[in-house]
Amino acid sequence: MHRLFVGIRPPPAVLDALIDVQDGIEGARWQSEEQLHLTLRFVGEVERPVANELAEALADLAAPPFTLEVAGTGHFERKGRPHAVWAHVRPNPSLDVLHSRVERACQQVGLPRETRRYVPHVTLARLSGGSGPIHGWLASTGTLRVPAWPVTDFVLYESHLGKAGSIYDPVVTYPLGATDTSAVPVSRTGR
Repeated sequence: MHRLFVGIRPPPAVLDALIDVQDGIEGARWQSEEQLHLTLRFVGEVERPVANELAEALADLAAPPFTLEVAGTGHFERKGRPHAVWAHVRPNPSLDVLHSRVERACQQVGLPRETRRYVPHVTLARLSGGSGPIHGWLASTGTLRVPAWPVTDFVLYESHLGKAGSIYDPVVTYPLGATDTSAVPVSRTGR
């Protein structure tokens, strides 16, 4: 089984700015620099044939390059309790197009339609019942602004769950503005 998701990796300057705000919530599990990304579509666990079909379907996806910008922070709740804090990614019609085309590629290979509303963000920390309050952090980071950056590709990642958190391995990188990336089948060794 392969646990997959499709995402965009911000460049080093954006990652540095996001790392700089990762402090101030007691008990938060801050994401490492290697874990920071903007999810386009969480796929979940799939068998190798479906993973390979998805890699090929994403290779056929055409979308132009565009720019993204982080603007502010927020949080997600589960059962009335915060479970993650994140950096908000400003809405962008080109991102919406890419997101919908990735969703279509997922459905083409038989994956169920994503029913949750898409909220572009970069998860900064995961929270548990033992985590401290987030209101002070949200107030101090609410005006976070990171200069816009060019998005020239997106990535199919494989996620490996570990004791210290998930490890995200890029499987295939797809350049934007192209339609054929000669997708590499998902056949990793040593895992």
